[in-house]
Amino acid sequence: MKIGDQVSVVDEDLSGVITSVNGSIVVIKDEYGFTHQYPKEKLVPKNASLYEDIRVVRKVEPKKIISKKHQKNQLVLDLHFHNLVKNPNDYDSFERLFIQKEKLLEVLAFCRKNHLKRLEIVHGIGDGVLQRMVFDVLESQTHLDFYNKEILHEQSGAVMVEFH
Repeated sequence: MKIGDQVSVVDEDLSGVITSVNGSIVVIKDEYGFTHQYPKEKLVPKNASLYEDIRVVRKVEPKKIISKKHQKNQLVLDLHFHNLVKNPNDYDSFERLFIQKEKLLEVLAFCRKNHLKRLEIVHGIGDGVLQRMVFDVLESQTHLDFYNKEILHEQSGAVMVEFH
């Protein structure tokens, strides 16, 4: 580096012309006429010809591997009783609720075992007994979040479960 060279300061938005060199300290004058002192190692030559012949090489970006298991839609569990048994009229209300609860626990265990991220539970709109049972079971579980699928909670016939 010598007097008259164009330089830029490393890590700052500042450049100028060298006006004096005293050992390792260099004094530069910026475009506004102000002088600044920097050690030599903080300055780099500002010479466009150094960079003209450098070609930019575009590297191929690696494709991100996305698990096919998580691309599919979430599992849907419909707890309407006629979907769970062949002869729904053969069961009383207590037996129905017990079977629905067992099915819910079975599907939750299946989701955890297979590392599924989401489960939609359809409980329907009724007098709220099945909905209350579903919420009680979900509240007793760990490592999951759940929320009503629709904005109007009372009108929602489904619950979305997300596993951690």
